[in-house]
Amino acid sequence: MQIVIADQSHLCYAQTICDTIEESAKLRGTGIAKRTPEYITTKILNGNAVIALDGARFAGFCYIETWGHGKFVANSGLIVHPDYRGEGLATKIKTKIFEHSRTKFPHAKIFGITTGLAVMKINYDLGYEPVTFSELTDDPDFWKGCQTCRNYDILTRTERKMCLCTGMLYDPADKNKKHKRNRSLNVKVVERLKRIKQSLFLKKEKFKNQAL
Repeated sequence: MQIVIADQSHLCYAQTICDTIEESAKLRGTGIAKRTPEYITTKILNGNAVIALDGARFAGFCYIETWGHGKFVANSGLIVHPDYRGEGLATKIKTKIFEHSRTKFPHAKIFGITTGLAVMKINYDLGYEPVTFSELTDDPDFWKGCQTCRNYDILTRTERKMCLCTGMLYDPADKNKKHKRNRSLNVKVVERLKRIKQSLFLKKEKFKNQAL
């Protein structure tokens, strides 16, 4: 298995990457912003993507986005092909793109929003901390990317203050990040908070429908 910075030789995988991301979202029943092959191609040509290959077979992918004139960086589109899940590949890809982000944008805050508990744990182990959306980039173009997500109406109803996703942030200027990294993520607590959040939004949606 090779995990490398993607380049022009990997453009042939753009459609496969998009299809894998979309199919994964459908199977999980979660909201996810759609990607196009053209968008993935741009990331690869800019040297802002990591790809995992088993020989010539596509195994996984992740890319970098920059926001707020380079003040914020997001590692997005993390995906592992179904044939390679359960082998720790997601962690390896996320670590590779995180290291690449730190090298290419050393002063940027690295953030992400996700509904996946596994991704939250990976982020936490890398030094991310759960934060409110107000601590993330206010770049409107980033939030426009959520428009194709099935939960976008929740984001707009809360005036972009919260959604079913959890915001996480790595701040290179945080002097306490090494201490924080030594703490383990309480998976049960996070999962419980996630269920509470989902329940609250579902109740609001139910009351809204009854009022119509």
